[in-house]
Amino acid sequence: MIIFLRHAQAENNTKRILAGRTEGVPLTKAGIEQAESIAKYLKPLDISAIYSSPIERASHTAEIVAKNNSLDYELDDRITEIDMGKFTRMNYDDMFAKYGNIFLKFYENDPVISEHEVETFPDVQKRVLDMVDHVLKKHNNENVILVTHMDPIKSMLAKVMNLLPETLFELIIANASLTIIKEQDKIFSLSAINAMDIDRYYQTW
Repeated sequence: MIIFLRHAQAENNTKRILAGRTEGVPLTKAGIEQAESIAKYLKPLDISAIYSSPIERASHTAEIVAKNNSLDYELDDRITEIDMGKFTRMNYDDMFAKYGNIFLKFYENDPVISEHEVETFPDVQKRVLDMVDHVLKKHNNENVILVTHMDPIKSMLAKVMNLLPETLFELIIANASLTIIKEQDKIFSLSAINAMDIDRYYQTW
């Protein structure tokens, strides 16, 4: 199985800031607790390897999960956060007020995305699928964790489920949740989405 793990809650999530690839955006205290919780949740799954986005909020999540499962982890740029270009560090509300629904436009591959030097959704999907192909070849029939961000996960779901832009926009991948994909004979299937401890379903994501 390929187990996508979105990073735990970070400061940009609580402040509603588009951090993109900005460094120095740490996990919150709640985020560290989320990472520790999902690490324990993962223990029965017999994990073989962990790969992580190099962005701090992802790599710290990976570090916690790896330590709790007696594993190392490897950084890989193919599952890094999207490059938000000129929108980097903008507040969500300010961005929506000025440019409209940029997130929907991102999934629609609207020209405004490339005009503002934002990585396009097809480009995100291409690198994520390249990573998945690498994992399938190197870790055949093994359980591998990819610690990453919401939109790389959505790009995989778009491939597996052929999701429309409107659906992708409405879909929320919770911090420190699992999206589990299986592959057989080059056909992908979805086993789980937003999997996490049951008590977290009652909390704000």
